[in-house]
Amino acid sequence: MSAQTVLYDVQGPKARRRVLIYSVIGGLFVLALLAVALRRLQANGQFEPDLWRPFVDDPRVARRLLVGLQGTLRAAGIALGLAVVLGIVLAFGRLSQRFFLRLPAVAVIEFFRATPLLLLILGFFLAWPIVVGQRLEPLYALVLGLTLYNGAVIAEIVRAGIQSLPKGQSEAALAMGMRRGQVLRIILLPQALRVMLPSLISQLVVLLKDTSLGFVIVYPELLRIGGFVAQNLRNPIQTYTVIAIIYIVINFALGRLAAWVEGRQRSKTSGDPATAVPKAMEGQTAPGAAA
Repeated sequence: MSAQTVLYDVQGPKARRRVLIYSVIGGLFVLALLAVALRRLQANGQFEPDLWRPFVDDPRVARRLLVGLQGTLRAAGIALGLAVVLGIVLAFGRLSQRFFLRLPAVAVIEFFRATPLLLLILGFFLAWPIVVGQRLEPLYALVLGLTLYNGAVIAEIVRAGIQSLPKGQSEAALAMGMRRGQVLRIILLPQALRVMLPSLISQLVVLLKDTSLGFVIVYPELLRIGGFVAQNLRNPIQTYTVIAIIYIVINFALGRLAAWVEGRQRSKTSGDPATAVPKAMEGQTAPGAAA
């Protein structure tokens, strides 16, 4: 018999009616604020076609925004790859039974999770020339900051994914003579990666948005290039609206991808996962067993 965990009490008819009333009132209030804002923009001429036409008629504007988008995707792609590798290493270190591996991993994870990302980026960009004596390119400063911060977050995602798996699998593998490192690498990590893939994609959304912090170190990402476009066209509201739409479209696509992957994982899950035998364990024999 399985017990179902309930995080909150089921609402009764009166509570549901009350929540509905509050939701309607809150929605009307937000719509009223939006109507006032749109009316003010209309009164100031912010909806004039000439302010929006350059994004359609001028190919130079589209090319500049495309350059900024490429810079954003480049930094996000490099940082994500490095952060995943760093997160797996830190997660393995935190799960290690050896204290000289576990304690440094815990310290690194907690330090970089608690440090503001903007401070990391500025620290690499400003402190690197003082310490090393050579200027660090803005791309590398941004990537290093994103890698360390998101690597610490991904380490916790990996650790949670591994610990969510049935303990019987690792116990069976250890009983068959496999070392703990082999169990983590061969048995648990492939399964955990499938389980935590939606969380990794969601973290990619966060990482992609955080690349906009590169504007403080003059990295040519989408937000900074958009600032130059807004200065040249003298239409900041329209330019930043277009940039926001680009971010929304990309992040919405990533969010839908995460939901699709999660749905695929649920559809593939059948029966009790504790009874599943990983393919990596096939062919393993217990110590002393006959060949």
